[in-house]
Amino acid sequence: MNLLEDRIRKDGILRSGDILIVDSFLNQQMDPDLFVLMAKEWKARFGDRHIDKILTVEASGIGLAIVAAQVFHLPCLFAKKSQSINLDGELYKATAASFTHKNVNTIIVPKKFLHEGDQILLIDDFLANGCALEALISIAEEAGAEICGIGVAVEKAFQPGGQKIRSRGYDLQSLAIVDSMTDNSITFQKNDWLTLEA
Repeated sequence: MNLLEDRIRKDGILRSGDILIVDSFLNQQMDPDLFVLMAKEWKARFGDRHIDKILTVEASGIGLAIVAAQVFHLPCLFAKKSQSINLDGELYKATAASFTHKNVNTIIVPKKFLHEGDQILLIDDFLANGCALEALISIAEEAGAEICGIGVAVEKAFQPGGQKIRSRGYDLQSLAIVDSMTDNSITFQKNDWLTLEA
């Protein structure tokens, strides 16, 4: 059983151009009960590791990462996509192209929040081409932090992001892996949840 796949089948909207719209429950309007179940599933997959904090990128990843941080009892840190006057001190920066927004962002994390030796769990909502995750990995590597795992809500297996991340040796755990999409059908790779809660 996979609760996220069931929800995508029920409420997801498919569009041409490999677009999957899940804004009614994942990344615009958010379902906190579903988020808790997703966080518990990541806890089942990554809970045996020492993790110091959870890292994501704004904006859609923040809701998921905060709920995951609560379940893991860890702080949650997010990379901003723009410089602002309240960002002071030294900064880690990396660029990331957005599949959905069709632009390139510079993501920023203050150095005071990410340190050498930190054990990091990355969390994000979508994985298509992998640019956002690669930017987070770049920042973590520059900081000397160790990535203990990567949790993604929805991965599009027919786009190269997942393969690129896994080929670098990272333990990437996506809760729903889309194998193929058309305008009116979606198929998933087999990916049962470890947790039994419904």
